[in-house]
Amino acid sequence: MFNIFHQSPLGKNLQRLFLLRSIAIVVECILFSLVYSVIELDVPWTEMTIVVVILTIFNFFTWIRLHHTFPVSNPELFAQLLVDIFALTALLYFSGGSTNPFISLYLLPLTIAAAILPWRYTWAIAGITITCYTILLFEYIPLPHDHSDDHSTHAMEFNLHVSGMWLTFVLSTVLIAWFVVKMSVSIRERDNDLAQAREQALRNEQIIALGTLAAGAAHELGTPLSTMAVIAGELQQEYPKNEEFQNNISILRSQIAHCKQTLTQLLANAGQARTEDGNSQSVDYFLTQVLDKWQLIRPSTKFSYQWHGVQPAPLIMNTQLLSQSILNLLNNAADASIDQVRIKSHWDQHTLDLEIHDDGKGLTGEAAQRAGEAFFTTKAPGQGFGIGLFLANANIERFGGNVRLFNHPEGGACIHVTLPLISPNYLTTPPLVQKKDESHE
Repeated sequence: MFNIFHQSPLGKNLQRLFLLRSIAIVVECILFSLVYSVIELDVPWTEMTIVVVILTIFNFFTWIRLHHTFPVSNPELFAQLLVDIFALTALLYFSGGSTNPFISLYLLPLTIAAAILPWRYTWAIAGITITCYTILLFEYIPLPHDHSDDHSTHAMEFNLHVSGMWLTFVLSTVLIAWFVVKMSVSIRERDNDLAQAREQALRNEQIIALGTLAAGAAHELGTPLSTMAVIAGELQQEYPKNEEFQNNISILRSQIAHCKQTLTQLLANAGQARTEDGNSQSVDYFLTQVLDKWQLIRPSTKFSYQWHGVQPAPLIMNTQLLSQSILNLLNNAADASIDQVRIKSHWDQHTLDLEIHDDGKGLTGEAAQRAGEAFFTTKAPGQGFGIGLFLANANIERFGGNVRLFNHPEGGACIHVTLPLISPNYLTTPPLVQKKDESHE
């Protein structure tokens, strides 16, 4: 109905006030019809109808205002409540004043003001309603009184008064309860938003600190890696006939080269990694590239890979941050795995689901609760720092995805990653669904 105020509590309150006023106008029209046709009281119908029409016109302009984007302020809500109070006062003036059982409806705007406005506005509303009530004790147009049968007339008037008090109580109870419940929901939503904002701010501070430390460590690690590369090259030349030794040295040199390349990219992109720095690739090619790179980093890790998805495959925004995050998750699974890591991926035109399942001991209760926190790790000292999963989760959330870590029913831990995709422009042929299994040792 309304296309704004999703983030503004005052805007939501103005919307609820508009709905309450609309309900009040409908109820007033129904009551006027009943009193005029059934009870046949002779009251100033013209003046009272004019008041309701003016209130309806004002509510229409409120509805128009709800479709504008400028923010709602406390003085505006205060003015809105004043209009309702003065309209109620005018209706009561023409229908018995303080003797009208609907006089207790003054409590409704007071309750709303106490729930949504600062205390000074609430006390102003309280003073205004008390003043209006006091004036209506002395200044009002009395309800007509029939003296033909005094006893029966008094009985009927008493019954009408009691019925009006009951109806007023019911309306006030329902409307106040509805408004207070909605206010409680808004307060809880605001508290949740504030908690998430504080958590995000803390996480950003930790990421900035880690980025600063990583840049410094990259400078310090450059020289040792260069020295290791020179020594490994000399060792490879000294024992050319030892085949096993040559294989091990080749693996060592490829690992050193990968580390140097990673440090070079880290220094080049420090503080500048953004989503728009990447390029779009088909999701199947992207995953193949990541797994090939992971196989180079962890050549001794056995894994199986199954994929299932539409063809032609949709696109994914490939960046250094995203691929590195998935590599961190794969490395965590490899560290925890005993025999083999099972990897499954499934995608449709909009979403990629990636599942990484190790066959290790699974998560302890503490690990299940604290997984993803910075510097929390279950690895032995010196084998991990507890930042891989933290950074992976933070980066994937930046891309609009999420990471979920849980114990798999078949044993071991499982990481489930969800990422948004970019749908390609399909041609005249519908997308095909294919499935492929691969095993690597």
